[in-house]
Amino acid sequence: LEIETYRLLALLGLPEAQKLIPRVQSIEARVSDVATQMTRSSGLEGDHKLLDELMSLLADLEAQSASWMFRIGATRAYETLVQQRLVAIGEDAHDGWPTIGAFLSRRMAPAMRTVEMLEARQSELARKLVRAANLLRTRVDVEIEQQNRDLLHSMNERTRMQLRLQQTVEGLSVAAITYYFVGLGVYVIKGLKDGGLISADPTLATAALVPIVLIGVAFVVRRIRQKHLNDRT
Repeated sequence: LEIETYRLLALLGLPEAQKLIPRVQSIEARVSDVATQMTRSSGLEGDHKLLDELMSLLADLEAQSASWMFRIGATRAYETLVQQRLVAIGEDAHDGWPTIGAFLSRRMAPAMRTVEMLEARQSELARKLVRAANLLRTRVDVEIEQQNRDLLHSMNERTRMQLRLQQTVEGLSVAAITYYFVGLGVYVIKGLKDGGLISADPTLATAALVPIVLIGVAFVVRRIRQKHLNDRT
């Protein structure tokens, strides 16, 4: 009677396992579909969707495992008690009649194998989900790194263009400032010439003034730019 009681308690895990088998099969089919989609390049957005689906499947599987973990533990415990009681009674075969142990083995073994099979399928499925998620996460990270690399390359090109534009503007500003100062110098030279303070030809004096002013203005602009660079660093 005690053995039969423990046997019935051990078999309580079978209906739970039978209810979970279709759900596990559904998750396995979805994992297979996601793995097929992973073989095709779907872009960063598509990979994110696949990764979210894998995480959802893994959470669903973990919820299933947690919901019947107590039951499978009890099933194993009661099966162990049944086997211990069979050993304790020390039965022997008699005149070809089946023993209680052989009878219960035929009745319990398929149910216990079903429970063990479901537990093994859940464990293997969880490992597959983790491997697929890690692989997909790695691909997402690689794609993000490639996008960052392209963005940095674009920023470098933009910075190079801005530097060229700045150098062009600096060259034009040097020419404009030089032209302005030379124009002022022309008035000064002509005034000095008209006042009899100098006897040089204004045209020659202006021509001689241009490179001097140009070098001076370029030197000042360069010093200002260097000072700004030092302040940034």
